Amino acid sequence: MVEVGAVNATGSWNLSEVSVGDFLADRSEDVERLLDGIRSVARFSEEAMAIVDELGRFRDHEVPAAFLLLWSAGVTGVPQPLEEPEVVRRMCRMAADLQLTLFLQALVTAALAAGTEAGRGAARIVETLGVASSLADRTGGSAPGLVFRVWRVAHLPGILRVGSGAPEQGEAGFRAYDQALEHLLETR
Repeated sequence: MVEVGAVNATGSWNLSEVSVGDFLADRSEDVERLLDGIRSVARFSEEAMAIVDELGRFRDHEVPAAFLLLWSAGVTGVPQPLEEPEVVRRMCRMAADLQLTLFLQALVTAALAAGTEAGRGAARIVETLGVASSLADRTGGSAPGLVFRVWRVAHLPGILRVGSGAPEQGEAGFRAYDQALEHLLETR
């Protein structure tokens, strides 16, 4: 989400203008809120969260078009030239949609694994998803309500369908989060 946000922040989708370092410096409070939300929802320890820093994603680095192609699941194919601003813009939009939907799935799954009841965890997930959405695309193109609706149709049917193999407790947890998230996001 950070790289996609840094590219989107240029407004030109010209990869030579991207500075992940500048993007992060301007949004350091948002990054801290994001990490705090993840830590809270998943009940991760400080040691577990230290892995984030070790990965180097929150340091200045290049954003090659190939990364955007991977994060957007190759929906655009492999057009040439891959660095064309219109292609980069499309890959960023798809990558934001896909990565934020996967992020929401990871948050809900981590909350359930940590035993965080939906009534308590959903509000923090909505807050954290809002920060992530804003980091990915400040224009509102990746609003939490939209991410939620995509998550609901992309992930829940496979988990909640008859014969999915998901344990009853897991199904009940995902249903509870679906209802709690829907309630919170529809009242915004």
